Amino acid sequence: MITIVLVSCSERPIPKPENLLSREVMEEIVYDLAVLQAAESHKPQVLTDNKIEIKQFIYKKYNIDSLTYFQNYKYYASDIKAFKKIYKHVNERIQNQKNAIDTLIVGKKIQKTTDPSINTPQIK
Repeated sequence: MITIVLVSCSERPIPKPENLLSREVMEEIVYDLAVLQAAESHKPQVLTDNKIEIKQFIYKKYNIDSLTYFQNYKYYASDIKAFKKIYKHVNERIQNQKNAIDTLIVGKKIQKTTDPSINTPQIK
């Protein structure tokens, strides 16, 4: 009885989608969704002004429809280890980009404070 339970738990309860997206593509989609949703929560007017609807943007960018997205999302979510790995990579990528942006911001602040000619008008 225990063996049967262990075997049945190890199988994916969600069938493989007909249009299976690679793990890398699914990771890209999750990343794009995270960035767009963060932008929407921070400055929703920017997306509205540019007529960007997040889901439609994703479907068009990856040439998929909502059914393909949701079937793939459920499929990958049914494998907890793989799903955690996808989100771990997305979080690492976001953190790396945040660090790069922070470095650029700090660099600009240092440049402004150490080079007064940048902020003063030049007479020619």
